Amino acid sequence: MAAPVVVHAPDSQGGRRVVAHGRILGVAYNAMELLDLLEEAGMEREHIHLDDADLIDWKDGGAWEWGPSEP
Repeated sequence: MAAPVVVHAPDSQGGRRVVAHGRILGVAYNAMELLDLLEEAGMEREHIHLDDADLIDWKDGGAWEWGPSEP
């Protein structure tokens, strides 16, 4: 079963597009912004574990990789 949240690879500006259940939530530039987006989508912050592969599918990097992508 696929994780309900997908965090895409960083773009050239360092933002990572965040999708939950097929809906684009926005772009996060750090872990706190990601938590804010997920909370706004209805998830309880205390139940969000950034290293939980059943919850979040990290594309091209993990929870602590933020910043512009290499050209």
